[in-house]
Amino acid sequence: MLPWPFRLTDDVKPGGILICSVVSSEEYMESLRINDPALTIALALGVGIVAQVIARHLRIPGIALLLGAGVLLGPDFLGIVVPDSLGQALQTLVGFAVAIILFEGGMNLDIRRLRREALVIRRLVTVGALVTMVGGTLCAKLILGWAWIPSILFGTLVIVTGPTVITPLLRRLRVNHKLATVLEAEGVLVDAVGAVVAVVALEVAISPSGTAMALAGPDLLLRMGFGTLVGIAGGFVIAWALRTRGVVPEGLENVFALGLALIVFQLSHVFVHESGIVAVVVAGLVVGNIKTRALGDLREFKEQLTVMMIGMLFVLLAADVRIVEVQALGWAGVLTVIALMFIVRPLNVLAGTYGSDLTVREKLFLSWMGPRGIVAAALASLFSQELNGRGIEVGQELRAMVFLVIAVTVLV
Repeated sequence: MLPWPFRLTDDVKPGGILICSVVSSEEYMESLRINDPALTIALALGVGIVAQVIARHLRIPGIALLLGAGVLLGPDFLGIVVPDSLGQALQTLVGFAVAIILFEGGMNLDIRRLRREALVIRRLVTVGALVTMVGGTLCAKLILGWAWIPSILFGTLVIVTGPTVITPLLRRLRVNHKLATVLEAEGVLVDAVGAVVAVVALEVAISPSGTAMALAGPDLLLRMGFGTLVGIAGGFVIAWALRTRGVVPEGLENVFALGLALIVFQLSHVFVHESGIVAVVVAGLVVGNIKTRALGDLREFKEQLTVMMIGMLFVLLAADVRIVEVQALGWAGVLTVIALMFIVRPLNVLAGTYGSDLTVREKLFLSWMGPRGIVAAALASLFSQELNGRGIEVGQELRAMVFLVIAVTVLV
């Protein structure tokens, strides 16, 4: 192989002399790209774990290194992690990984503590989510200058927060039980609510009509309700099997729970599209609050599995974003993130905590803790794929903006 910027052409001079031509850097990097799906997954898994090990030693959020690793290994630089090589399997892989992460998140929620802070949690997940959606929409419209449809889609995407970022930070910061409960519950539950709202908004945006808009509300309630019912049923089945002696042989409890959690997720999704996230969160909540002989080991197993899934997903999804797309957002993109952090998030918390017994300092802390995480990244990639597949060009710009929000909110 000739060194860049030269390549061989098909032209041959008399005497057997080959003709070289100059190629661009983009063409050269494309020629070096390794389109190996197995290598892409292996590297995403391995590098994802290594990055989080290093982050633990440096005492910084793992996502900070994961995003950098994904970009470095992706097509923009080394070209050895190529998410496009996975094709449609990428979304299936992302779906299962998100299901595992949110099942573990649901297991960590204590119903007794949720009841004590039910008022604030309920408001943050409903009224607060609405404030974030409207605020995010207006930021995209007024600052970025986007049309209304992509602005609304962006507003729905930033509803979700980042339990995979918040939980490790809370363990390190020794926050009081009240704030820890509110933040953990908001992170897990608003991910389920936000994901369903975002998908419904995407479907309306793809096929806008009066009927689609009129059915958006009932469709949202159907998905939430069906997912909740399937999650409750699935959670009780898993818990019953783990609790009843002789049903699951000793040593197989963890993989048994994992397998059934994925069935709950996919079964709900098959019957009612995109209801699986709600189902798997509720199933995790049920399993985590019923005492079984294997609950401690199951939590430890799921936590380690979640770390692996988070690492893999962030490397894959970060590699799928082009740097030039993020750069194209310019200062307007940065100002949009700042507005989300310092205007929209405090308004969200103000609406969600109105009338509660939280102090001003506690409300300020809640306002500061609004990082976005893996669910926002996964949804942004799904939106980009769906919109691009239908010839709507805003998909890549939308994904780039969401990843900018993730990077800045996590690092800050």
